[in-house]
Amino acid sequence: MKHTFYDVKAKAKVNADVTEFVTYGEAGRMRYAFKGKTADGRSLTAFVSKDVWEKAKKG
Repeated sequence: MKHTFYDVKAKAKVNADVTEFVTYGEAGRMRYAFKGKTADGRSLTAFVSKDVWEKAKKG
């Protein structure tokens, strides 16, 4: 699955494959994110809503 990430080093939006579905925080204060990699191997993180995260994880 592809998603749009913001590449901080390039200061531009990039499309990359989602490699992981992760959560941050504790119960009641969860944040949902997609992890990806740039072409040169740098990590990318995009925070998304719970609904988007759950739909992507299922499908």
